Amino acid sequence: MQIIKAENVSKNYGDLKALSGLSLEVNEGSAFALLGPNGAGKTTFVRSLLGLTRCSGNIQLQGLDVFNKKARLGLAYLPEKFNFFSYYSVEGVLAFYGKMQGLDGSQLDESIAKALDALNITELRKKKMDKLSKGQVQRTGLANLLMGDNKILILDEPFSGLDPIGIKDLKVLINKLKAEGRTIFINSHILSEMEQICDQVAILNKGNCLVQGSLSEVKGSKSLEDAFYDLVKGDEK
Repeated sequence: MQIIKAENVSKNYGDLKALSGLSLEVNEGSAFALLGPNGAGKTTFVRSLLGLTRCSGNIQLQGLDVFNKKARLGLAYLPEKFNFFSYYSVEGVLAFYGKMQGLDGSQLDESIAKALDALNITELRKKKMDKLSKGQVQRTGLANLLMGDNKILILDEPFSGLDPIGIKDLKVLINKLKAEGRTIFINSHILSEMEQICDQVAILNKGNCLVQGSLSEVKGSKSLEDAFYDLVKGDEK
């Protein structure tokens, strides 16, 4: 099943073509990487998935039009620069998002404990947000995605600010979530990490989709980094 489906999606900002007839499909239960250089249109497409930007064409989530509120039920989003009120503790942030998901009582407490454990930040639960390092803030943001039963997780540069241990932990977590049948949609520049965790890949440049398919189809016998470089540089000739 295609849990995300875009058909002929276009978006202009004045004379700038952010997206130009973009079509792509994301299979349920997969890890999908949306790749491209700066200005390729990745952020515009992610905003359109969240219902924050209107584009021409058609986008469906879970078989429903993206602007149908029911389409976004069970969807969680982590922006590239996650932050929260400085006076909240890590535990307080998770409780806030958990309550927004309808959790309370022992169910909320259990979900917080599991999310803290999954991101290895249990010892930070009482620490205030303004006392955290960049990597710890990022881990807190990632933990929020685990509050509630979210089936679609959209991650914008999720490895930003993480140290090597954090990167390894996140890759393990993404593989675990994928095994549970969740769909992971990742917008990232870190090609080496995408090559290790993603099943499907799309490469954008100047609002156009240059290639889309399974990881093996896209990169062939090359590394993903080399395939990306050759495609984008070739498109600019």
